[in-house]
Amino acid sequence: QVQLVESGGGLVQAGDSLRLSCSASGFLFSVHALGWFRRAPGKEREFVAGLDWSGNKAVYGDSVRGRFTISRDNHKNEGYLQMDSLKPEDTAVYYCAADRSSGAWVGMFNEIWGQGTQVTVSS
Repeated sequence: QVQLVESGGGLVQAGDSLRLSCSASGFLFSVHALGWFRRAPGKEREFVAGLDWSGNKAVYGDSVRGRFTISRDNHKNEGYLQMDSLKPEDTAVYYCAADRSSGAWVGMFNEIWGQGTQVTVSS
């Protein structure tokens, strides 16, 4: 079964850090780009970060650049999102995504999506 499962969300205070994980199964994760998105209540889905299959090319959304870091471990079939200096406006459901298309890593994910994990940042 092809799936992505996010974990690591929770309730933290502003300024704290959190690390999200994305566990992949049922497909060849190592040849897929990895992406993280989020959706806050009443808002559109927002691109957070993308990483190419090798882990050598990364791109970030303007609102998280410099605070969040995307990474992956292809041997473990896992992706990660390290979130530092969290702000209340980072509160959202965070989703990981995978896509084999070339160039997907810059934000064009259409293939595989996880169910999401809630991140809540209190002020």
